[in-house]
Amino acid sequence: MKELTLRQVEVVRAVMIAGSIQGAAKLLNVSAPGISRLIRHTEDGLGIRLFDRRAGVFVPAPEAHAIFEMLNQVYRQVENLNMAISSVKKGGEFVLSFAAAPSIAQFIAARAIRAIRARFPDLMIDLNILKIEETLDYLLLERGEVVFMSSPVENPAVESQPLVQGRIVAIVPEGHELAAQASISIHDMIRFPFVGVHPDDPYGASLAQPFHDAGIEPRHIMRGRFAQTVVSLVRHGLGVALIDEFSVAEVYMPGLVRRPLREKATITAWVVRKRGRHLSSFAEFAIERFRHELAEATMRKDWDPPRRN
Repeated sequence: MKELTLRQVEVVRAVMIAGSIQGAAKLLNVSAPGISRLIRHTEDGLGIRLFDRRAGVFVPAPEAHAIFEMLNQVYRQVENLNMAISSVKKGGEFVLSFAAAPSIAQFIAARAIRAIRARFPDLMIDLNILKIEETLDYLLLERGEVVFMSSPVENPAVESQPLVQGRIVAIVPEGHELAAQASISIHDMIRFPFVGVHPDDPYGASLAQPFHDAGIEPRHIMRGRFAQTVVSLVRHGLGVALIDEFSVAEVYMPGLVRRPLREKATITAWVVRKRGRHLSSFAEFAIERFRHELAEATMRKDWDPPRRN
């Protein structure tokens, strides 16, 4: 044997620290005979004596002092390596950058990040909120690893992967006459001032689709650029709206009533990444957590209880 293994380094150092075979066995939580055999095998293989036995105590042999100095250095380096591995496993010295559309960032992102932080407590997270037209630059310039969107990005330089399909739901102000219904039809909603997102926007087009399917052209009295704006306008009594269920996934939303839409209408959450880019394990874990939280949001059977007169 010309070389020491890391296991032999560990055992020899344990004997040196403990001063006995029995003590080294306790340090390493193994059997004493196994330690004794390994020490003999190591000394025989190296062709040198490592320890003197004096009254049952193992003392480093004079000729082996230089070896033990090197063993301590090696062991400290192994400890440093293990500390570095532990730090990486917790996310230390790494910044996970990703982005989300406002509709997903509002409630879903916080829940996903909570799980990410629990798994990687030292991980620095940089969350950006993007419009769909900003997604391409964000990914191609590698400002972040992935983007969570409510629409796919059509460009050969990126790839869009569907995560979860959610429902489009009706929202009305608290106290509105439609709040008395357990579910709401678009034919009911069109009778009231209607708030939405411009249908030229991919997100707005998804929200307008149920009307188009019914041959109705939605007439907005006002429009907002983002889901949060639409929700706020409705909450303040300025109209009724359709919205994706991810944007209203909070348990309690005072001033707002959420109802299932009688017409079938869905919207898909997507994860978008630069084509060919290898993701960090942190980004891959983030994708799974977003998928989980989005799916959890779709499991809700109802939102707010119907108003009682």
